[in-house]
Amino acid sequence: MSRKIYCTASFKPKPGKEDAVFKALQALEPNAHREDACLQYTVTRHIDNPFAQGDSYPIVFHEIWANREAFEAHCQRREIREFFATHLEDPAGDIEDANVCVYSDEPAEFDAPQL
Repeated sequence: MSRKIYCTASFKPKPGKEDAVFKALQALEPNAHREDACLQYTVTRHIDNPFAQGDSYPIVFHEIWANREAFEAHCQRREIREFFATHLEDPAGDIEDANVCVYSDEPAEFDAPQL
């Protein structure tokens, strides 16, 4: 098993702000890709498809990080903190709600080798 961290960050833009939020999130990609432990960092938009009709927020970031420490260091970068402060925490921001979750591919009781 790996120590990888999988992050799914979903965003609900305020009405009429979907394009602005998508572009703001895209602007975060280049610097994240420069982080050594960033394995994937891609913002996507929801599209209609008859084979996948579940509910979700319209914009989702798919992230894979080499380990928990790298993910947490990424979250503390000034650019990331400023994004959330400006677009989500500020009442004038373009994002109504966000849901950020992290996952592991290790079973709960996996006896990972100690390196």
